[in-house]
Amino acid sequence: MNTHPLFGPGGNPDSFYAAGLKHTREAPKWVSDFGLDVYEYQGGSGLYGSSETFRKIGEEAKQNNIVMSLHAPYYISLSGIEEEIRLKSISYIKDSVRVAKLLNAYIIVIHAGSTAKNDRKTSMDYAKDTLYKTLEALPDLNVRIGLETMGKINQLGTLEEVIELFAMDERLYPVIDFGHLNARNIGGLFQTADDYKRVFDSVKYKAQPLHCHFSKIEFTKAGEKKHLTFEDKIFGPEFEPLIEAIHSEKLSPCIICESDGTMAEDALTMKNYYKELKQKNEQT
Repeated sequence: MNTHPLFGPGGNPDSFYAAGLKHTREAPKWVSDFGLDVYEYQGGSGLYGSSETFRKIGEEAKQNNIVMSLHAPYYISLSGIEEEIRLKSISYIKDSVRVAKLLNAYIIVIHAGSTAKNDRKTSMDYAKDTLYKTLEALPDLNVRIGLETMGKINQLGTLEEVIELFAMDERLYPVIDFGHLNARNIGGLFQTADDYKRVFDSVKYKAQPLHCHFSKIEFTKAGEKKHLTFEDKIFGPEFEPLIEAIHSEKLSPCIICESDGTMAEDALTMKNYYKELKQKNEQT
């Protein structure tokens, strides 16, 4: 889809509202004017809005050359113990696919669910069964279903679990959240470009472009606690080795920044660092 990395925010940053804007239909042009390439519609709390509203956002994105993605509701649970909850999750995913098509989004991002009341194998078995049923219910699917790596230890979503899930079907894709992986590791996971390259190597055979999330995240012994901004100097991970890995490996992922309130500014910081590396390379 793209021949170079794309950068953009997950949702509307504080500066969007500070500019006097109120409606997400204004976001694609604002993101483009800000110098960014991609926008992830945040439907975590639910997909509220008319079909016409979603269609308008998609049209605005197309007119402004903004690539769209959709974060599906957080209450989707592929691994829920109760069958009723898992079946409802299928309907939520179907509705997310409907909205994604209106938005012209190429991927929906979903969370696999919790392991709090089950062992991880049982939770994975439930998740696989829910995904099988979901794909059966969507025979004409033309939107990617993305499975996100997660930040809390009691959630499904280690890198290995996501690889196991997306291997089930060609319509399933990984969504790598580097901040989540670092948080569930209790920090220290990404120190060098090679650390990031190992993750890319584990999944790049499947996903072109690879859809990624990035932010610095505060963590406790249970994993993820709170998203931070690039101003944080304690928790990490650092973005520079990520961009160095992308540049040196000539990768072209979509990077959605989920910083706390500064996702556009921090996304632009990553994009500008990539451009700086590319310019230096061209001059040598």
